Amino acid sequence: MTARRRLDSGPEGLPILGEVPLVTARGLAKSYGTARGARRVLAGADLDVEAGEMVAVLGRSGSGKSTLLHVLAGLDRLEAGRIEVGGVRVDRLREPALTRFRLTGVGLVFQFFHLLPELSGEENVLAPAKMRGATPGAAGRGRELIVRLGLREVAGSLPHLLSGGEQQRFAIARALVNDPPLVLADEPTGNLDAASGTAVLGLLGELTHAGKAVVLITHEREAAQRADRVLELADGRLR
Repeated sequence: MTARRRLDSGPEGLPILGEVPLVTARGLAKSYGTARGARRVLAGADLDVEAGEMVAVLGRSGSGKSTLLHVLAGLDRLEAGRIEVGGVRVDRLREPALTRFRLTGVGLVFQFFHLLPELSGEENVLAPAKMRGATPGAAGRGRELIVRLGLREVAGSLPHLLSGGEQQRFAIARALVNDPPLVLADEPTGNLDAASGTAVLGLLGELTHAGKAVVLITHEREAAQRADRVLELADGRLR
């Protein structure tokens, strides 16, 4: 892959696209717990992802795969290391710049959905489109994604009335509504039937063809086969 991007400082400090590698992470370190009970899940992990590339990350349960996505998205803070998304040091961002980055700079698909229970599926998708700083056309893009993912008939339903697969697809649409250059997907097909899983993988593949980067956590062979590269997270490092 040769496509490259950069995020310069735009209005209100928001990064904008340019010409350097999209994701560069070096020496990532993260532990949970304290003293003798501390457990190191990232121990010097390095990662590069080009725009237009899908990277699949495999690893045993508890190896730190979800933690990797959370630090890349700026949800968890590092103990050591550095993360650049398009040349911007995400690990150094402060609020509100970090909030703005999470709104439009990265789309995170959580393993357990995290849909707001009081909002319908469609309202969950469109919520980021209504926030200050949302990308132009986000609401229309969200509605198109709902149709594309076969959710139109259940768009008005609350999450507790939806199947696990429907909740997952709404979560994916929400992650993509602001057209982020980087998508981080934690087991995005884990709760889907074969047809829905294939549709989601096809959509993620289209994102890379459009020049976006995708980091995919998965344990499924079909998903890994769609990736440009497959890495394994073991002993806190990517191999």
